[in-house]
Amino acid sequence: MILDGRDPAALQQAADALQAGQLVAFPTETVYGLGADAGNDDAVRGIFAAKGRPADHPLIVHVAAGAAGTAAVAHFAQPLPPFAQALARAFWPGPLTLIVARQPGVGAVAAGGQDTIGLRCPDHPVAQALLIACAERGVMGLAGPSANRFGRVSPTTAAHVAGEFPDDLRVLDGGPCEVGIESTIVDCSRGAPVLLRPGKLTRTQIEQAAGQPLREREALQAPDPRASGTLEAHYAPTAKVRLMDAKALQAGLDVLGAQAAHIAVWSRAPLRSASQRLLMRRMPDDAEDTARQLFAVLRQFDDEGVKLIWIETPPATPEWEGVRDRLQRAAAA
Repeated sequence: MILDGRDPAALQQAADALQAGQLVAFPTETVYGLGADAGNDDAVRGIFAAKGRPADHPLIVHVAAGAAGTAAVAHFAQPLPPFAQALARAFWPGPLTLIVARQPGVGAVAAGGQDTIGLRCPDHPVAQALLIACAERGVMGLAGPSANRFGRVSPTTAAHVAGEFPDDLRVLDGGPCEVGIESTIVDCSRGAPVLLRPGKLTRTQIEQAAGQPLREREALQAPDPRASGTLEAHYAPTAKVRLMDAKALQAGLDVLGAQAAHIAVWSRAPLRSASQRLLMRRMPDDAEDTARQLFAVLRQFDDEGVKLIWIETPPATPEWEGVRDRLQRAAAA
């Protein structure tokens, strides 16, 4: 049930459904989320059931900007350390999730039973309008993992979401996602910032905003809190993904020759093949453009029925870290 996210009536209908404990998919600048009232444990359990997601794998809670968001952060989290406050000031609304100490008795199911909780303020007009409408109804925040079956390719359009779930799920359409990969996750619960999941934001940007360097997780006494999208295998299409450098890609195509079939190739380097049965697509040279296309490209390859997806390994530079992370996890599935 795709609804126009720019339609005030559709937004009110979606907010009413969320207040009533139902699920609603909504757009963010990163990917589409499958939302439920984060304070309603039964509603949140509905997310885990719909996605087939383990109940101990925590969800990110999305909060509004402005006064409603300040109240929501205080509702779900204990007072944030100064460096976490600095990160929120620098990057909210935006593609950054902060893992912080959770208020006792609040959002336990969304947090996967942990004493920490992930909070994010999305930078998308439809998401913000929905969050404000929810706040007016007493819904402080929306638990919202990516709106896809657990472990599969994240959705970056409303049509992607509609293809994953039953027809009665409300999906607010806010257009294609601008960022295209999930938020950067920084753990702020252990006295120092630790990067748990890379995204659009680089390590340098995070360190400059926090006023201190990111710590290596191995240097801290306590183990990492569990966080969304950090399993070794994740973001996987049905076809098997393999990462190779351009030289290995070309060597593989040369060996297969005209017999190559059921393979899709996504590369920055120009490649040649004697086969007319390959899907060849050019990867952008720019990391942000690649991130914006990544999940849609994987879904398109699946739709074409290929068995293998060969992808040129992204450069080992800071701006490509988020894309490399998603592709490495997809290849591990």
